Amino acid sequence: MKKNIVLFVLFILPIVAYLFFASGVNGFTKLPIITPSTVDFGEWATLDGKEVSLNGKVTILGFAGNDLLINRGNLFNLNQKIYQTYHKFKDVQFVVLCPKGTEKDAKKVVDALGAFTDMTQWRFVFASPEEINVYYKQLKLNEQLDEKLGTPKVYILDKKRNLRGRKLVKNNKEGYNTFHPAELSNEMLDDFKVILYEYRAALKKNNNATRKI
Repeated sequence: MKKNIVLFVLFILPIVAYLFFASGVNGFTKLPIITPSTVDFGEWATLDGKEVSLNGKVTILGFAGNDLLINRGNLFNLNQKIYQTYHKFKDVQFVVLCPKGTEKDAKKVVDALGAFTDMTQWRFVFASPEEINVYYKQLKLNEQLDEKLGTPKVYILDKKRNLRGRKLVKNNKEGYNTFHPAELSNEMLDDFKVILYEYRAALKKNNNATRKI
């Protein structure tokens, strides 16, 4: 009897545990849509002079506000926990929306991160306070920007500009607080992987369909 229990613990239980957790991960292949079809940017100025669009890109979107330089540690956290691993994906971009007049501060942040990071997928966009408020409002989030037009949270937009998050669980997760590295390493990273898996699965399905044809 004892021998059977030992064998169960050593061999059967790990397999059962694996199947349980694997089914949980694979079953959650869609991150809920919080706000569908958000608007794209206008012809707003960018730090590198190149137009930024949200179409066809998985976008991590942030609102830096006028205290961009003061809160640069938040971008450092995001850079270390998410960007460094995934910036080589061509269809991923990290976009920071900033008020006009903060261009020099943004350049300092880019230069600082650029000392140890490939900044290709970091994009800084500048708009008037009115434009930023209008854009943020149409995201239909519960929380508001602070008086400096910023928030420590970042948001995930899919390739169709849908705002994605944990809408169907208790305490809706609309965004991810960059002030807390642990939240980025756990909740945001998990959700970001779900989005990437969703597109990989769709691509694999399309490729298989093409081969059959």
